[in-house]
This record gives sequence, C-alpha cells and structure tokens, in this order.
Amino acid sequence: MKTKVPPAAIATLKLAEESATARLAEDVAAAARAGDIILLEGGLGAGKTSFARAFLRALAGDAQLEVPSPSFAMRIDYAMPRFAVTHADLYRLADPAEAEEVGLLDLSPQTLLLAEWPERGELDAEEALTIRLEVDGCGRSASICGGGDWPERLARSFLIRRFLDKSRRARSHRMPILGDASGRSYERVRGGADAVLMNAPARQQGPPVWHGKSYDAVAHRALDLSAFLTVRELLAAKGARVPEVYAQDLAAGLLLVEDFGAEPILTPDNRPILARYEAAVDLLLKLHRPHPKDAAARAALSAYDTQALLIETSLFADHFAAQEAKRPFSAAQREDFLATWRELLGPLQGGERVIVLRDFHSPNIIWLEGAAGTDRVGVIDFQDALIGHPAYDLASLAQDARADIAEAEEEALLRRYVAARQKAEPGFDEEALRRAYAILAAQRASKVLGAFARLARAGMPTYRAHMPRLRARLRRDLNKPVLSPLRRCYQNLL
Repeated sequence: MKTKVPPAAIATLKLAEESATARLAEDVAAAARAGDIILLEGGLGAGKTSFARAFLRALAGDAQLEVPSPSFAMRIDYAMPRFAVTHADLYRLADPAEAEEVGLLDLSPQTLLLAEWPERGELDAEEALTIRLEVDGCGRSASICGGGDWPERLARSFLIRRFLDKSRRARSHRMPILGDASGRSYERVRGGADAVLMNAPARQQGPPVWHGKSYDAVAHRALDLSAFLTVRELLAAKGARVPEVYAQDLAAGLLLVEDFGAEPILTPDNRPILARYEAAVDLLLKLHRPHPKDAAARAALSAYDTQALLIETSLFADHFAAQEAKRPFSAAQREDFLATWRELLGPLQGGERVIVLRDFHSPNIIWLEGAAGTDRVGVIDFQDALIGHPAYDLASLAQDARADIAEAEEEALLRRYVAARQKAEPGFDEEALRRAYAILAAQRASKVLGAFARLARAGMPTYRAHMPRLRARLRRDLNKPVLSPLRRCYQNLL
C-alpha cells in the first residue's frame, strides 16, 4: 500500500492589508499550471473569496474581471488564456459525496480547480496546494503547504516578487502571459511603467543525442538570458525596435523589459494584415544591409551551420513521422533522410551571412501603431539568433506557422524583398535567393512539425491545430524542382 506523502509547509505570511492578499494570489497564479488543485481553507470572512478574485483576475490579465461568488451555483467555469479554471465554493454541501455530483472529481487534466471550503467536500490530493487564511488582528495570516513541486514553484514566484520589489515595483500587479514552446515564462507587470517580466533560469545542456553532443549544443540554443542582452544590443545598433531593459538579475534568470503591448500582425482569425507583414519584410531588409556592427555580430553569434539545420530537421523524422503520421523511420530511412537534407543544406553555407532571428513570425512581432516605418515592428524573443542565410527569416515570416497566408500573399512578400535588394544591389541574384528560400522554408516546416508533434505528445495538444497548415505548405514546397531529391523521403507522410 502506497504511503501518502504529507504536504510540505511552504510559508506562513502576515497579510496586513487587502492588497497583500491580492499580491499573494498573484504570486500563486504566476506559478499555477493546468491540472493544479488549489484549496482555500478558513472561516467566514477570512479572505478566501478576495484571494480567489485576485487569482482569477491575474490569470485573465484583466484587473476588472467580474468574479461572482460561486456559493449558490457551487462552481463557475472560466476559459482563461493559459488553461481552464473551475472555481468552486462547497460551503453549501450537505454531504461530501455531493462533490462528485458537482463534477469536481472528474475535471479535465487541462483544468485547474480552485476550491473554497474544500473540507466540506473532503477534497484532498497529495499534490494539492492548500492555503489556510485566518483573521489576524487587523489583517490576515496565510499558512501555505503543498505537495508535488509546489514548494519549488512558489519559492521561484516569491523570488520574482522580491526582484520586482527591488526594481521599484513594490505594489505592482503580476499577470502571467500565455508563453511559448520553451521553458521560459512571461508576465505583464502593471504599476509604474508597464513592463514584461522574463523568467528564464539558466538551463543545463541536455543529454548527448547527436554525435556525442546535446541538442542545445548542436542547434546553438541559448542557455541563459545573457544571449538576449547580447542580441538585443546588436539588433538595436542595426535599427530594430527591441525592448528597453529596465532591470536585470542574470544570476537568477530574471529580466524586466519594456512592454510593447499585444497588438498583433494577424487578424483574430489568423489572417495576415499584409501591410504589417510588409513592414516586417522592410525590417529584414534593414537588418540585412551591411553595417559596422556586422563584425561584432559574427564574433558574438554562432553560425547557423549545416549540423544545426540538420538536427532541427531530424525532429520531423523522430517525432512527426512516428507520432502523427504513424510511419516511424527505420534507422536506414532516417540516415537517408538526413543525408538527402545534408546535400541540399551544405551549399547554403557559402555566400551572404546575416543575423538570423530564427523565429521571426507573428508570435514574436508586436505592432506599434504610434511609431513610423520599421519602428512599428516590435521584435521580441530573439535570444537564439545566429549568423546564417538571409532567406531563413524571410521564409519564417512569409510561411508563418500560425498564419493562414495565401500563396499570392507569400509571393508578394518575397517579391517585395527581392525588388528592394535588386534596387540596392543591381547584381543581386534572385534565382539563388529563391532556391535558398524553398530549401529553408521546407526545413523550417519539417522542424516545426516535429517540434509541435513532440509538444502535443507532452500534453500540449493545441499545437496540433497548426499541423494541417504546415503539412499543406510542405506538400506544396516539395513540388519545387530544387526539392525534388526530397520527395521520396516524405512519401505517405503528409
């Protein structure tokens, strides 16, 4: 019989005023994940509903969100940006068995449960976070204990709060932002100058997977936030609009940077706003012009070499083919796949070299309406930048993995880039650019399909929504003559 592990005591806090309860709720919300169970104990008037209201507003990113008490309905469900939340109040339960009738025992693994009066439903889970609120003089106290990795998660969240306090944002509000596919997390910080908190503790390299080296080493992925600062300086020198840095603690993996807002370059139905994509092309043109900082960039950044491109492409063989296409590669097929790709990618290492942002697409581009020219294109999330072929970012943008870009729109963006290059450089080789574009667009689609398959299998099924778009583009790209050697490798997989 398995012995139940008692929850660990995490903290006992004095909450001198209502705002302190809200701060604690925001700190917990920043650490919360889908599938969590958070139990709020305490008597009448202890502050459970105040905590729940601040917690839900932080997750929603809306300080004015209406949060009615679920005391009559017993549960209210919320579709939050990061995950679903069920807010329950079990005060009116006549019998603990009624908790099952309310539907609290079979919630989706993607739903967080926030329950007041959990003892009335005998709610108890080994990995739950329990917060007991009590009246304490003119204020309150909170006793926090939790199982699983809650102690580590809250320790990190409390560290972030101390960092914000030291950064002159002692009364700021924290609102988690829907993150990307990496291990980094982000928060909007309201109070004083609006800012974004980047939470990225330094990582250790992963296990050896490629000729004795880790994926991080071969793909040249940043392991800490120092890369963000290095690339930011290089991009700013070349005229890119990148966030200002307000505060930093690199040892802790924390940065506080300028908030560009959330105005996208897409419509709500994932269609490109073409004028905004054209401005993004113009920014690439600016970044690809010769500049005195180019030598510094080549010295500071690794090359986007054939091995890096190959290990990324291998994600298709290792994850998409097996998990989504249900046609796992044999060892011989995988070697043939990579050898064919090696033949195509090798020649691209010669010639023009520029800063490659690597993920220059809609999630990482914020539209700054009040600015002019390329300053309207706010660039974020660029710490993995390398030195590589200018066609890569162009393909990343014009074949945006999250946007329904029509073939004619893609061609218009490509023509805009080519026309500007030819005007500035009469000998510019359009045919060579288009060959490289076709190869790198197919490489990126393969890489992203593999990465999304891996993430979907790891419990993030929303990434599957983008796969049909990527598959269709890859099928179309493979019809181009330059990619004819690859067609047999993808047969019956798309």
